[in-house]
Amino acid sequence: MDTIKAQAPAAEAAPAAKRMPLLDVLRGVAILGTLGTNIWIFASPEGEAGPLIGSAGAATDATPIGAVFELLTNGKFLSMLTVLFGVGLAIQFRSSEKRGRRWPGRYHWRALFLFVEGTIHFTLVFAWDVLMGYAVTAVIVAWILKGSKRIQNAAMWTALGLHLAVMGLATAALAATSGPESTDTKDIQAIYASGSWLDQVAFRLDNVLLFRIEPIVTFPLLVFLFLLGVKLMRAGAFAADDAGRALRRRLLVWGLGIGLPVNVALMAGPDSLFLLERYAAAPIVMLGYVGLIGLLVEHVRRGPVTAALEALGRTALSGYILQNVLASAICYGWGLGLAARFGTNPWFVAGLWLAISAVLLVGSRLWLRRFANGPAEALQKAVLR
Repeated sequence: MDTIKAQAPAAEAAPAAKRMPLLDVLRGVAILGTLGTNIWIFASPEGEAGPLIGSAGAATDATPIGAVFELLTNGKFLSMLTVLFGVGLAIQFRSSEKRGRRWPGRYHWRALFLFVEGTIHFTLVFAWDVLMGYAVTAVIVAWILKGSKRIQNAAMWTALGLHLAVMGLATAALAATSGPESTDTKDIQAIYASGSWLDQVAFRLDNVLLFRIEPIVTFPLLVFLFLLGVKLMRAGAFAADDAGRALRRRLLVWGLGIGLPVNVALMAGPDSLFLLERYAAAPIVMLGYVGLIGLLVEHVRRGPVTAALEALGRTALSGYILQNVLASAICYGWGLGLAARFGTNPWFVAGLWLAISAVLLVGSRLWLRRFANGPAEALQKAVLR
């Protein structure tokens, strides 16, 4: 359910000489991280309906591999992508100010284009698309940025408070229930195991409100993380200077030092704590990831892996769409149908994640050797131009 291009529609790609390599690496890592969560949905017998009935990855969650994937990826990269979207918004806002342009100006057209992209992606490819929710949030936050810093801070912390209140109430409601009722899912399984691609499209459209529940319920969190990305960008958290390095070290210490123990404790608790794990602890761990990745980029010599992550970060929207298309074609009945045969094997799921990740990393690097932008990014620029 995690996934998007973190910088669109928030910012036009900066000229190559002005790009921040750390941001590109973070985007690349975030794309692979979202796949690390979504791959269990694709492998579920109930496919995209798995999260709604609590079965996505149920056969593998109890295994060491499933637990590792859940600990490392669940919710963390959804949060990272959201923060990076806010970073892109901050870059676009700063560019507008420097050029003396009215804000938000034409930014609404960018958001509208992203919403259309997300709608197409949701309908044709993946029910848990995040682009639609990001487009709506981007418009709201763009108007918040017109206000003073005091208004922005008030909106940011109010959104966080509202989000935590909603998660607390939802968790209490889950704890008070006796658990999900047994549901006959044979018809749903048939849609993904042997149904056609059009059957899946119809299934998404018939259940559009259920499949859009995540961005609706977590909208306050999206607003908070967007504004957090703006704040981090303005504080220099991604800059290659001493202030940026010091801030990233603090993010590393506090994010992992607090977030990981809390995340582990929530994972070890009852299933009713799932919402707190994914939408409360995970964003804290994400900040630690930002600090850790920044430390590695700073100290590890740039090699093929770093270059590939940068390339994937520059083509993040294309990579996001491609990973979902590939996973669908491999797992579902209209393609190879491997999920019905091997989806309960955690080694298959982990291997599939690794294989698709390799395709994304190698493919994005090869693509950028010939083209300046990814195909989805090029289409976006051509239409908006």
